Amino acid sequence: MNQQLRGESDYEQLPDDVPVSAHVADVEQGKGISAYFIFVIQVKLKGGGRYFIFRRYRQFHSLQAKLKSKFNPENNKNFNTCVLPALPGKVYLGNKQEIAEKRIHELNIYMKKLLALPAWILLDEDLRIFFYQTTEDSVQVPKSLRRLRPPTRRVQTKTVKEEVIPEDEKPWAEALYNFTGASDLELTFKAGDIIYLLKRVNEQWFEGIHSQCTGIFPKSFVKIIKDLSQEVAATQEVKRIVAHWFRCVYHKEHCCEIRDIYLKTGISLQPEYKMLLSMMRAEFATEDIALNYCDPEGDLVRILDDTDMELMAMEAEERRKVNKADFVPWQLHVSKKHDLSIYNIHP
Repeated sequence: MNQQLRGESDYEQLPDDVPVSAHVADVEQGKGISAYFIFVIQVKLKGGGRYFIFRRYRQFHSLQAKLKSKFNPENNKNFNTCVLPALPGKVYLGNKQEIAEKRIHELNIYMKKLLALPAWILLDEDLRIFFYQTTEDSVQVPKSLRRLRPPTRRVQTKTVKEEVIPEDEKPWAEALYNFTGASDLELTFKAGDIIYLLKRVNEQWFEGIHSQCTGIFPKSFVKIIKDLSQEVAATQEVKRIVAHWFRCVYHKEHCCEIRDIYLKTGISLQPEYKMLLSMMRAEFATEDIALNYCDPEGDLVRILDDTDMELMAMEAEERRKVNKADFVPWQLHVSKKHDLSIYNIHP
């Protein structure tokens, strides 16, 4: 069959049970004499099916070794060779959980590149066995899905080196009054405290750093001593007000409630995650909520930070979810933090 797959028709000729994308949805501690961690991986098949598999890093390492022995040009002089993506190397010292967490991004890139190789590679027996849902996989239930999101998560085409700014040149403000944050998203400070400015969230709120804590705070409680640079302000201007309404779908236990929410100060196409989460906690009078958006395939994806907000905005610009005057094009989905039933986690 390998020899029959040719050119642009290769993908169409693949069986529906061949994996075409995979990404790490979470990391869990395994049960055993010694501590180890397992990657919870959501696999998507060509036919549209989805399921979870549970793999240790050493299984990735074993797969890479097998594929190198068969397809690496240095080890194989046969016709069927290709350059394999790099797998993150072994780490022998350090906290095992921290090591596993740091590997997530690299493993996502590795699997993305691996499943983008020529079609005949996807038919390899060892590769298909690795991504196959075993009986043991099928009976395991993920404890949580903190990273349930599209496989393109955090894959960037270039790396930007952050400029280190001396303390005396950083934008900062002096607190005029005491302010107690209403949640862990907001700063708490006293009159006279120094707050370093990170960004302008909107006309009324800033994000800043105080006592090694990052959070948002109202502009009216501080005096700006050194404002954000004009360059930063100009960049943020692009992300400013585009509408005054946005649509929110609240997923309750047995039904959904649709709310059209009005903001007098307006809302940008890509609002700050912390600001939107704080707003929704106040709107629904509970801390136990999670923000989500609907991807092009109709599946809900949990929002965890500003990177996800950017992805939501980009997809909404390409395909509007809401077509009403003075509304942003995206639609926000609010759910209970521990409710995983709204996600498409089964074939």
